[in-house]
Parts: sequence; C-alpha cells; structure tokens
Amino acid sequence: MAKMFSKILIANRGEIACRIMRSARAMGIKTVAVYSEADARAVHVEMADEAVLLGPAASSESYLRGDKIIEAAQQTGAEAIHPGYGFLSENARFVEAVEAAGLAFIGPGSHAIEVMGDKITSKKLALEAGVSVVPGSEGEVASLDAAMAEATRIGFPVMVKASAGGGGKGMRVIERAEDLAEGMSAAMNEAQNAFGDNRVFIEKFVLQPRQIEIQLLADTHGNAVYLGERECSIQRRHQKVIEEAPSPFISDETRKAMGEQAVQLAKACGYRSAGTVEFIVGADQDFYFLEMNTRLQVEHPVTEEVYGLDLVEWMIKIAAGEKLTLKQQDITPQAWSIEARVYAEDSAKGFLPSIGQLSRYRAPVGEGIRVDSGVAEGRHITMFYDPMIAKLIATGKTRLEAIEKLELALDHYQLEGLEANRQFISAILANEAFRAGHMTTHFIAEYFGDRFIPEAPIGPLRDRLIALGVAATATQHAEKRFAGASETEFVVVLKEGDAPIQMTASWQPERDGEQIYLNGQAEPHRISGPLSAADPLFDGQIDDMALAVQITRHASHITLRHGPFELQMQVLPARTTPYLQFMPVRDDAAGDREVRAPMPGLLVKLMVGSGDLVEAGQPLAIIEAMKMENIIKAGVSGAVEKIHADAGASLNVDDLILTLAPDAQDDAKESTD
Repeated sequence: MAKMFSKILIANRGEIACRIMRSARAMGIKTVAVYSEADARAVHVEMADEAVLLGPAASSESYLRGDKIIEAAQQTGAEAIHPGYGFLSENARFVEAVEAAGLAFIGPGSHAIEVMGDKITSKKLALEAGVSVVPGSEGEVASLDAAMAEATRIGFPVMVKASAGGGGKGMRVIERAEDLAEGMSAAMNEAQNAFGDNRVFIEKFVLQPRQIEIQLLADTHGNAVYLGERECSIQRRHQKVIEEAPSPFISDETRKAMGEQAVQLAKACGYRSAGTVEFIVGADQDFYFLEMNTRLQVEHPVTEEVYGLDLVEWMIKIAAGEKLTLKQQDITPQAWSIEARVYAEDSAKGFLPSIGQLSRYRAPVGEGIRVDSGVAEGRHITMFYDPMIAKLIATGKTRLEAIEKLELALDHYQLEGLEANRQFISAILANEAFRAGHMTTHFIAEYFGDRFIPEAPIGPLRDRLIALGVAATATQHAEKRFAGASETEFVVVLKEGDAPIQMTASWQPERDGEQIYLNGQAEPHRISGPLSAADPLFDGQIDDMALAVQITRHASHITLRHGPFELQMQVLPARTTPYLQFMPVRDDAAGDREVRAPMPGLLVKLMVGSGDLVEAGQPLAIIEAMKMENIIKAGVSGAVEKIHADAGASLNVDDLILTLAPDAQDDAKESTD
C-alpha cells in the first residue's frame, strides 16, 4: 500500500494555497507555505503550519524561483510540492528539478506537461490519439505568405494563436484577408513579450463558439476517468468569469464522446493527476480540441460540488502512488453548481484592476454556498499579482436554484475599500439569455461591451429602494438624537440623468420597523430589518418583499445597491428645500478632461501627442498592472492640452497622465444653442 505524505509544501499563494491547505489538513497532512515580502501578512501564510520567505514582491524573485522553493521544501522536511495553478504549475523543468531533489510533484509528469504545453505539439498528438481538432495549420506559420495560404485554405474567419500561449495572450481573430498582416504581427509581438516565443499557428474560428472542458483524473497504474464537463463560455478578454457544471447545452451523447476522447488523450501522453481537456463547441455540438491544462483548474470547485469529491485530495493520493477507486459508470452528476470569479476591478472604467485595502470583508454563508478565498478584512489587494479576491460557488438541485442562490450570495457579499465586479456578475445572472442557457464566448462583449455601469432601478423596486434610503437616513438621525427631537419630514434628491429629481418623504418609526410615505402616498412603504449605521447591509423586508441591499453613506448622500441596480440619492431635512437650488453641481466633464492613472502601474505607451484632437472613447494610453495591459480611454472629446507623464513612467493611483482642453466645436455649438 502506498505511503501517504506527512508534510507537503504549497508553491503558490492566495485562495488556491488556502484551498490546498484545507484538503491537506483534512487528510492529516502538515503544510508549508512560501511567500513574498508583499505577502508577509497573507492568509495562506497564517494558515500553514510553517512558512518560508522566498524574496521580494516580484514573481520573478519569489513565486517563480523554483530553486528557492525546492530549498524551502528540503529545509522544512516536506516530502512533496503542490504547485496550485499559475506560476510554476506547468513548468516541465521545475517538475524535473523537484523529482531530482528526491521530492514528489503533486501533478503530472514533465513529459505530459511539455507535450501538452505546446499548442502545435499537443494538436499533433491529439490527432494521433483520435481526438477531434479544429482545422488549421499543421505547425507554425513563419511568414505572412504562409499564413495567408493557410487562412485561404481553411477559410475566414481564422484565429492566429501563440504556440506557447495561454490566458488569451498572443491570440487574434481575423475576419478578413486584409486584416491578417496586422493581426499576425500583433499576436507575434504579444507572444514574444509574454512567453519569449513568437511562434504562431492558424486555425479555423468556430462560429457561435462555446468553451466546454472535461475534467480528468488519472493515476500511475493506467486508470483514467472523466468527471463530466464544465461550461466556461462566459469570458472577458479570454479570461473566464462564470463557470458551471454541467453545461446547459450539450447532450448526453456529446458529453460521452468528449469524455472518452479526453481520456484517450490523457493515456496517449502518459498523464497522471488531475487535468482538464478544453474543447471549443459549435452551435451544432461539433467539438474540437483546444488545449490541455496540465494542472488544477481555477473552476474545479463546481465539479467537486456536482460529483461530491475532492480533486485536491485525489491529486495528493495519486502523487503518493494510490490507485483510482472511481469507476466511470458510477460517475453521475448529483447537482448543479455555478462559480463566479470575484475580482478587484472597476467595471465602470473598463474593468481596470482596482487595488487597495479591504476595509470591510464579509463573505456570504448559507446552504449550498462555498467561498474559496485567500483574503481577509484589513488586508491589501496589491498590484503585483492577479486581482481575484475569491471564487463564489453556489450549488442547487437545478440550474435555476443555483443561479438564485448565487444572486442572493452576491447581494450579501460585503467588499469595501476597493472596487469589485460583484454587481457585474449579478447583471450576467439576471440576463435572460444567460438564464435560458444561450451563451457563447462572445456573450460579455455582445451584451455588455467593454464596461458595465450598474442600472438605475425602475418601477416598484425604485420606490422601495428610495423608501429604504429615507428610512436608513432617518434612523441614523434618531440614533444621534432623543426620540422626540428627530426629523420626520425629508426631501429626497435623486441622481438620475442630467437633472436631479426631488420628492418629499415622511418617516414614522414603528415597533417592528419603519413606515415611509413618498410624495404624499396614501399607503406607506413598510420596512422591517436592520438599519444600523454600523452595518451597511440591509437584509430584511420592504412591503413584504425580501431584499438584501448594501448601503453606503457619505453625510447626506446615500447609495443603495441591489443585484445589478444602483440608486444614488441625497436625503435632507424638509426645511432645506428652499436652499437646494444653491447647492453646487459637480462638473463631470471637467473631471473627465483630467486623464489619471486608475491604478498603480507602468505607463507602457502614450497613443496621442500634445495638440492631438481626440474623440470620447478613443484610446489614449496603455498601463501595465497585475500582469495585464489596460487601455485608458478619453471620457470626453477635446484636444490634448498637456502631457504630464512619459512612456516608461511608474504611476501611482490618480497620477495625472494628460489633460484635455474642451472641444472648440462643442463650445461654439453650445454658445449658439
């Protein structure tokens, strides 16, 4: 019988390091964490039995230093290393070094990683193994002429892809022959910068594509099984946002065919451990091999929830030499599970990364709710690593139940101190096409474009939220005064469109809640639930409707957020009504004329010069942060008045990049209106 490890080292950080530690602890295995100077107070460091400092914040000097990681394992007496995902998880040379040091690698062997890590080589092996592949070039295309010949043979649209690519880098969709030269050059340059390898190949671009992946487990004794599929089509910039299992699209027959082909591929490359074979699936359910991820996937929790198993536990068992006890005929889905990736990003600013301190962090709880996180209140999301805060997973008996649980959990997820994509996820879940299971990899681009701004509520929901805002303000007044001296009459100013909207409100506290009359209504809105200024979450009832609403207060200004909706309002004592006309109005356009860095990062490129005329929405600069290039666009039209930062500059948040002068034509038009 195989001997189980007594101590393992986790060569990663954040939520995945914590996730692996939970399984190891349940198995009675001690853990060693490694960390950079930026992660000295990180949750994964505190959670481990031991922790070893690797070096400075930069990944190249810490989490990518395989030699230091192996040394840490040897010094602490760890017998095996789990790489998590990212960093060194798919580095064949690291696996060889780990094994040469007499340690076990909790993952596949170096041969499988090397073969599957190259898209050209993996495609050839897939063909030999009888796996369906997308029509395309047999190998790299080294010249534009060769690329044009292949593209013409395959037929447009085609995709130019980096051979050593991943995460959407080095990838371009080419719709027309005249766009091939520019797209190929851009893909090769991006691939060279990201991977040090500018080789590209060409393949057919599948129309109405879905990305569906098969989860595998294979041991060292020749046994392999597939654990159903995950639907991963909801993506932005080729990065997954929402994943679910099973897929609402594919049939039992397609699932079986995809699973069997995935197992064939695993056996062909001598695979061991957990792995994932990704397929691109067309509207007719024809499927084609995309790539094999030789590691644990970010979205693995939905498979665990649906099939009732622990993939990390199985990875550890397989690395220790144990045999798979799972039988293919016994593997059937028992539930429906959906995962949302909660990122620190500003959706209103084109999903730019948002860094800072989590001044408040309250994760949701409840039946069927799972949160895989590596952060805590008071900790920082830094510029050095991926901006993911957590993975929020909801599981139910049906897809609709899972969606509704996830929606409720998002409304209860309290994240303050930085921007997060919580409401953007809510908007996806509320989308009718998503709820019907109609999605492709272009879903976000089609329905949301390149940014998301929370919607203004309408109808009864709008009135209920207004009433809640009044009640929250009135209750706060009452907390500060004696009961008999509290304000009861208010004026409400809504921020909707160009002109503010005013209405009156009356507050009457009751023993079991509040009553709010809006604009002299005959019947009040009845509110029952917590309204303490110390707790920004209202979780109660309004007019007998259960609602979870997050409330942000700044003096008399109050913002309410529920699902994809946001309502901004100002609540003042009624006696201030005559003075509202004298209150200053913020000039948003003036603010937009100052183009500032939305996050710390490197100013990679300025795309305009002094005196250039620009249009609203036009790209102005590129900032690199959190391993991503972020395009900064103009908020208004105008002329570049002054450049304040040069390319190559390191920027802090709100550093001024350039200023725009008002468009002279617009000013002339306004003067004649």
